[in-house]
Amino acid sequence: MFEAKFQSFADASSSEDSAARVAALRAELKRQNLDGYLLPRADAHQNEYVPKSAERLAWLTGFTGSAGFAVVLAKEAAIFIDGRYVIQVRHEIDGRIFKPIDIAETSPAQWLSAQGREGARIGYDPWVHTSGQIERFAKAAEAKRIELVPLERNPIDALWTDRPPEPVGPVSLQPQRYAGETAAAKIKKLRGSLKGADAMLMSDPHAICWAFNIRGADVAHTPIALCFALLPKDGAPRLYIDDAKLDARTRAALEKLLSVQPPAALIDDMIDAGKRGDAVLFDAATAPVKLIEALREAGGKARVADDPAALLKAVKNKAELAGARAAHIRDGAALTRFLAWFAEAAPKGGLTEITAAEALETFRRETGALRDISFPTISAFSEHAAIPHYRVTEKSNLKIGKGVYLVDSGAQYLDGTTDVTRTVVVGRASRQLKDHFTRVLKGHIAIARAVFPKGASGAQLDAFARRPLWEAGLDFDHGVGHGVGAYLSVHEGPQRISKLGTTPLQPGMILSNEPGYYRAGEYGIRLENLVIVETREIAGAERDMYGFETITLAPFDLNCVDARLMSAEEIAWLNAYHAHVRKTLSPLVDARTRRWLREATRAI
Repeated sequence: MFEAKFQSFADASSSEDSAARVAALRAELKRQNLDGYLLPRADAHQNEYVPKSAERLAWLTGFTGSAGFAVVLAKEAAIFIDGRYVIQVRHEIDGRIFKPIDIAETSPAQWLSAQGREGARIGYDPWVHTSGQIERFAKAAEAKRIELVPLERNPIDALWTDRPPEPVGPVSLQPQRYAGETAAAKIKKLRGSLKGADAMLMSDPHAICWAFNIRGADVAHTPIALCFALLPKDGAPRLYIDDAKLDARTRAALEKLLSVQPPAALIDDMIDAGKRGDAVLFDAATAPVKLIEALREAGGKARVADDPAALLKAVKNKAELAGARAAHIRDGAALTRFLAWFAEAAPKGGLTEITAAEALETFRRETGALRDISFPTISAFSEHAAIPHYRVTEKSNLKIGKGVYLVDSGAQYLDGTTDVTRTVVVGRASRQLKDHFTRVLKGHIAIARAVFPKGASGAQLDAFARRPLWEAGLDFDHGVGHGVGAYLSVHEGPQRISKLGTTPLQPGMILSNEPGYYRAGEYGIRLENLVIVETREIAGAERDMYGFETITLAPFDLNCVDARLMSAEEIAWLNAYHAHVRKTLSPLVDARTRRWLREATRAI
């Protein structure tokens, strides 16, 4: 009945060969007179979702998370992860070889400085590190005179005999009715951000796809084409992309706007720019140090700063916002059909984490508009729900019985990208669960109802979502919200709601609102909607004020809510939200789902 076409549940993690692979790496390093190696979980663009050919960290260590870093020395090795993966990493790596370290407590540079021997030579691939990363390592290594050595070839690639080929997914043109602005207009805006530079090297494929109104198929779940671009202050931009990705129609359309070049031409163009003494703007977050050093060594000036495209892309235009709203109505109907089905099927037994994920993807495919899921579905029952970025596999798959089920999922439609999390209970909710769930819900509502002045950043809002948990001595280890793209990445910067979110929020930005709570070994709770920053008119206001429009549509599980913990304002918000969900989605779902929806969105 149900099936998954856009995700696999095969166990991609394997540390069985880790010992042999680390031994082979150490032998190769010794052959090159090196004492260690730096291995990030990254490709040449610092993407969160990377092609299979760039999964070097997983190949060596077995760790499959979306963020990680390993340092391998002659005798010791460590893998660094953030708070999302402290549980997962211990299940996936061989602890006899790699020591897992929370990066918030010790950075890779600090560890190398402490563990590396005096005068050690540490190799790295300059294509998969930014200049900032290498500068931090160099500074930390100064005391021991540790030398960082850029390598011509990644040593992992020499050892990985069955490494997948580089992707050549087809590039498509994003229709104007969804893009809302021509590529020529976007290029003009970007040129206005050069600030005296002769050119800008674009290294973030999301920014390139946005700027040129194209989409690709090189990585799972994110419609980007892996490529670079050079935007001069005058003349046609240059797009460095594998020609196999372009059909005749797409190439002809692009060549009206820019010059298509093979990827191998990029280094030569950097060297030529250097010889002319050009000043080139590089993105601090994604530009490979290889390109920056090629320009500098040839005599050019590298200006490493924030990518001006990031902020322009983050502020959505009217067409993109209209598309996002339409996508969320469509997606909300599919998710609500799933929740209604789950409420009936789960108590009967027989469901598993995988069958639930397959069912949700199927309901989304039945919209007829699904292009892909926006990330692998987090379908987590019981103790697995306490792992924020849990990924179900055939090996880990749990049967769903009485207890807590968390589903974090999203979709890619031509008109928008969705990301939503709901936590539901099968059977009766305990008093403790209701307390924790309601505190998370109160934090969610605090963000949804927030009003803040122009210039405020996500860091200033982060505590709004945590206060109800803090009052009970509880917290969670991830940010409250991340930016979301327009049929691009489900995780988009620079906007975010977190302790590190310093970018001022602007009308038109889309973010998630997803506080959580995780009780290791028992259950996890996360409640996520997407919101749009909007202006707010307040009588007598002395400053421009902003707030949020919630665009995700799906019921929260009222069986987990303790209304006694909520204020009148919070109850009013929840009732109004549920009334809006019911009114908007009822015409789009079948009669059985409508009956369930009426009860699921009842006023409390």
